[in-house]
Amino acid sequence: MSTDSYTSPLSERYASKEMQSVFSQDMKFRTWRKLWIALAEAENELGLLAEDGSPAVTKDQIEELKAHADDINYEEAKAREKLVRHDVMSHVYAYGLQCPNAKGIIHLGATSCYVGDNTDIIIMKKALDIIKGKLVNVVEKLAAFATQYKDLPTLAFTHFQPAQPTTVGKRATLWIQEFLMDIEDLDYVSSSLKLLGSKGTTGTQASFMELFAGDQDKVRELDRLIAKKMGFEGCYAVSGQTYSRKVDTRVANVLAGIAASAHKMSNDIRLLQHLKEVEEPFEKNQIGSSAMAYKRNPMRSERIASLSRYVMIDALNPAITSATQWFERTLDDSANKRISIAEAFLATDGVLDLCMNVADGLVVHEKVIEKHIMAELPFMATENIMMDAVKAGGDRQELHEEIRTLSMQAGSNVKDKGLDNNLLELIAEDDKFPVTLDELKAAMDPSKYVGRAPSQVEEFIKECVEPVLEACKDKLGMKADIHV
Repeated sequence: MSTDSYTSPLSERYASKEMQSVFSQDMKFRTWRKLWIALAEAENELGLLAEDGSPAVTKDQIEELKAHADDINYEEAKAREKLVRHDVMSHVYAYGLQCPNAKGIIHLGATSCYVGDNTDIIIMKKALDIIKGKLVNVVEKLAAFATQYKDLPTLAFTHFQPAQPTTVGKRATLWIQEFLMDIEDLDYVSSSLKLLGSKGTTGTQASFMELFAGDQDKVRELDRLIAKKMGFEGCYAVSGQTYSRKVDTRVANVLAGIAASAHKMSNDIRLLQHLKEVEEPFEKNQIGSSAMAYKRNPMRSERIASLSRYVMIDALNPAITSATQWFERTLDDSANKRISIAEAFLATDGVLDLCMNVADGLVVHEKVIEKHIMAELPFMATENIMMDAVKAGGDRQELHEEIRTLSMQAGSNVKDKGLDNNLLELIAEDDKFPVTLDELKAAMDPSKYVGRAPSQVEEFIKECVEPVLEACKDKLGMKADIHV
């Protein structure tokens, strides 16, 4: 590790080696060579002829290109780039040194965007597949947690104020549902990705029309063959020199959506950890604070929020780039695109590793949850108590006012005097309510107030989660590697 120059924290601390490999220089340049081979094969199969009527691209030349597809001579390429200041032509030159017989047909008819843009699409497709794998593993771990705690009553909050009870498992389904939406969005965008193909300098395919002597059918077929060889269903029908930068916007928006879902979950966990109800994993030798040895900070959830915020903001980069492209091409996309797309993926990858780690080790403190819910339950039970009194012959309006008055008195005892909630005692002492204190206490079963929450968890897992997990079962079983 270099200590005397800047290195990205995304590489050193957060992103997985797998995702870093996808965005590595080696992956990019190997893909360039695969694209050059695909182009040569397609030109050969379509019968491209030289001026003398012989094949312009031969099978022997293609085999020579294939023989050196992976042993990239980087030093020659770097030296050449210093001279000509052009990365694509430097690699064409370096490839030609290794393939002297094929030297003349490498990149035949193509522009730089043939390798650059097609590679970007291929890499984004690979990266989205990694992201999906991690997403479904997050969902699987959260589903197990939701199932385990589907019956455990807990205080629900609106406006972060105590509201009707829910269950710990039901709350987790809210996180899962958002991740399922992200999977749907990812699937849609990933399945719609197409290659640029071989469109030429301004997207008109003029250079290939020249090569194929004006044969439009062969020029159209060239795109189809290249796409098929690279594992895609097709190419974008029209383009300028580049594929529309709106494609990058769509991809970045998927990542921003995932980040928003993760951020929401991490916020809830941070608040729950403050309440001491649910905590993220805390390792034996982990230090929560350099000053306060007793602290157990939700550092992983905080990191999820921090990286997620970066991804959500970073999604603006491709959007602005897309909006400001001039006509058929302008190069102000390039430097921004190199950074914004790669780092959005690296950061999202790090976020999902953290989400997997946290979801797999959440600690639930049931006694604390019970204490909190029991402190509030008398207020939440007043509607049932009032209805029972009405059934016994009481006046609904009078009883409502009496309950309101007693609730205000009990609330004052809790907030102003620091006493326990004595609402049940106040109701039992009131002649308007024909009920004893023991009967009221017997009714204080939190499970009676959670509605359909347990059933909702079961139905949601069965109907919405399990089909996704079954469809992605080959991706399950991941364990996150958290570096720090």
